Amino acid sequence: MATATIGDITIGYEDEGAGDTLVLVHGHPFDRSMWRPQVARLSRAGWRVIAPDLRGYGESTVVPGKTTLDVFARDVAGLLDRLGVERFVLGGLSMGGQVVLECHRLFAHRLRGLVLADTSAPADTPAMRGWRRSTAERLLREGMGPYAEEVLHKMVSRSAPPEVAAHVLGMMRGTDPAGAAAALRGRAERPDYVAMLAGVAVPALVVVGADDEFTPLADARLMSDALPDATLVVVEGAAHMPNLERPADFDGALQAFLKAL
Repeated sequence: MATATIGDITIGYEDEGAGDTLVLVHGHPFDRSMWRPQVARLSRAGWRVIAPDLRGYGESTVVPGKTTLDVFARDVAGLLDRLGVERFVLGGLSMGGQVVLECHRLFAHRLRGLVLADTSAPADTPAMRGWRRSTAERLLREGMGPYAEEVLHKMVSRSAPPEVAAHVLGMMRGTDPAGAAAALRGRAERPDYVAMLAGVAVPALVVVGADDEFTPLADARLMSDALPDATLVVVEGAAHMPNLERPADFDGALQAFLKAL
């Protein structure tokens, strides 16, 4: 584990391996440990793999209030500046995938490829914006425990290995409610990225769990159809976190994509 001071916050991150750089951005309400299988496998396969904790999560600084996606994106860029990385492949899952899209909006010239896992490009509907804001208040009021129990089997299927379910539940319970609430409020205000997709000039891998209820196959197909150079991979037997439920399938698709770059 390493930390870096970026502006007025401290970011915890993993930095393993050597070679071309792959950066992996976690989802909500998780931390960088969700990428543990990918960091281990890809760092042994000739890649330098960097996985940060976003502000408000894991071992990074918790900043209450509201954290918009551009703030997350600039934190990622700041960390990579500190580590001397100019160009990289960037991947993210769920909210992390939306951070990837925001990074493309802000500094597309630095990206060699995109990995968009179990995420969606459109802006929130008014109803979803209301849900995110009310959920933020709920987390501050109740803590993470009740929410974590409620959504566990949407994050991973009931057939997921017990150790995977325990890991996911532990990440959710361990997240600071103030950090999670700030991200929910900011995410409700994110722009619509759909029109941007046609202008993406690098290859993209779009991955989705076949049983994902949060960001189903239709969301993945919308992105893969709009992107000029995209590969769509559907991971059978997985819900919202195929990288943990079916790591062999997920990593196989990711390695094939990286090899083709």
